[in-house]
Amino acid sequence: MVALHAFRQSQRGFFARAADRVLSLVVHTGQMAEMTWGTARALFRRPFEGRAIISQLEALGVASLGIVVVTSVFIGMVMSVQFAFGLRKFGGMEYTGRVIGLSFSRELAPTLTAVIVGGRIGAGMAAEVGAMNVTEQIDAIRALGADPFKKLVLPRLVASIIVMPILGGFALVVGFSGAMLVTDLQFGIPAAFFLNSALSAVSMADLVSGMFKTPFFGAIIALVGCHFGLHTQGGTAGVGNATTRTVVVISITILIADFFLTKLGIALFPFL
Repeated sequence: MVALHAFRQSQRGFFARAADRVLSLVVHTGQMAEMTWGTARALFRRPFEGRAIISQLEALGVASLGIVVVTSVFIGMVMSVQFAFGLRKFGGMEYTGRVIGLSFSRELAPTLTAVIVGGRIGAGMAAEVGAMNVTEQIDAIRALGADPFKKLVLPRLVASIIVMPILGGFALVVGFSGAMLVTDLQFGIPAAFFLNSALSAVSMADLVSGMFKTPFFGAIIALVGCHFGLHTQGGTAGVGNATTRTVVVISITILIADFFLTKLGIALFPFL
């Protein structure tokens, strides 16, 4: 009887935790929707946050070039080694350029760049806005009659949407260059042949369907980072917790959105 009672208690605890998580998800979704709507409305109200947007472009874009270069180059090198070794078993090593070109243009360049860069800039947004929240600076903005969505969220959202396609295209070029270098030096595939075979396999539809996803990824990064920053509580410990949650949620959300955006891209761009 004691064991049965303990089992029933554990079952109740499991369902209670599950219900709390579902309720928390609904609350966060509602808060995100409210923030998105408020930011969209603020976009058309003067004054325009031109200087703040330019500042965020530098902070989010220029400062992220280093991590994009390092990750893209080495991912391209690893991909070239893996595919070249695998295809050599079947006598198809000359198709390495085509496979890598399609992989980078459709998925690796936009999605992996969004996950890696999103963790960096999303955490920065959550920490910056969260620190302002726990020190009551956001309350001061409201007291002065200003809109926190317009002052804090809008510049970061616009900058992220602009920056992500640029970083995705940059990652595509750099990563493919790293793959081309390794296949030339290690496997004896001439760089010109590697490039020509990749260009013959990659169509405009492949490129567009990949880059088409990057503005949506940028919006996800900014909205999630600002959301957790605006709802930070508990002092410095709360800022750290918000930063950690931001990185996890951004990574998961981007991967989930990638599936649906890929399906949408295939449906929208078959004619290219």
